[in-house]
Amino acid sequence: MQGDFSTGWESLTIREAHSEIAGKPAEIRAYASFVDLRSDTVTQPTAEMRRAMAEAEVGDDVYGEDPTVNRLEERAAQIFRKAAALFVPTGTMGNQIAIKVHTRHGQEVICEERAHICNLEMATMAAFSGCLPRTIHGEDGLLAWAEIKKRIAPRTYYRAQTGLVSLENSNSLAGGTVYPQALSAEICDRVHEAGLPVHLDGARVFNAATALSASVGEIAGKFDSVMFCLSKGLAAPVGSMLVGKKEFIEKARAYRKALGGGMRQAGILAAAGLIALEKMPARLKKDHDNAKLLAQGLADIPGIKIDPAKVPTNILVFDISGTGMDTTEFSRELGARNILANGIDSHQMRFVTHLDVSREACLKTLDAVGAICRN
Repeated sequence: MQGDFSTGWESLTIREAHSEIAGKPAEIRAYASFVDLRSDTVTQPTAEMRRAMAEAEVGDDVYGEDPTVNRLEERAAQIFRKAAALFVPTGTMGNQIAIKVHTRHGQEVICEERAHICNLEMATMAAFSGCLPRTIHGEDGLLAWAEIKKRIAPRTYYRAQTGLVSLENSNSLAGGTVYPQALSAEICDRVHEAGLPVHLDGARVFNAATALSASVGEIAGKFDSVMFCLSKGLAAPVGSMLVGKKEFIEKARAYRKALGGGMRQAGILAAAGLIALEKMPARLKKDHDNAKLLAQGLADIPGIKIDPAKVPTNILVFDISGTGMDTTEFSRELGARNILANGIDSHQMRFVTHLDVSREACLKTLDAVGAICRN
């Protein structure tokens, strides 16, 4: 599933928090007893979503006959100001389909070094599209045209050619950072002048739009394709969308089938996706406010290093080197206090706020972190 990640430092499960780590009984407690900050992928669907799923009108989507999927795709295209859209099971599939459509075997894909497409998608751009990532370090996870320009391959026969530039907005592993509109627009314009397409990994683009006080249509405007997730901050149980030109989506539909993503009566899932798309963006500011609350509180705890000014959305990454612990130990200490969180490497932890994390849960988390650091 797009957005959660696997490193040697994460994978603290609810079961482990109770049994192996906290030394508690093996049976699982109620989900609500945990503060789950691992990812916004853990959100539970709302009661309205569950009702819509139960009542959804369905058909065979591989034949293009599922009316609920068709409505979701039409609405996504409208909102993002694109000609067409495609419903896919995961964001990873959406990103990798886009890479496949835009490139050919033997090319490179330029992206930021922390990009999801090259770190957390199982090298699929190599396995499926025959492409390699050409990574660039961006300050706070954001690329600039001057750096991209240097990495575009010269037109010579012995050098792998650049096939695509991909941006991620917001950048998950960089702490949910957001591209200013002027910056992403400049990149798109210059890349297009170089004769190349630009894809947006917009898994959390609604969070970016909230932070920028912009519409997702404005953000998506100059990109050739955009993937966004319904199953993160928007709280749908399953699903992502790929949007772009009609010809692009026609090709994408064939590659979705090639990857095993042709679903049948998928309207049951699309029904929740429609509610996520229409109703859930309005509440994302609350998640951002809670993330800022956490960041400000963490900044006051000895041993923790974080700049609250660099937490624009619902993700915060903070350094625990000063505690003398690595993130595996830190996660276990949190788990013993019924708080679930992951590290992204040995010294950086990541918290993600979402629908099921309240202000009270954030305060509980700060108390727990303070206690762990004092001890």
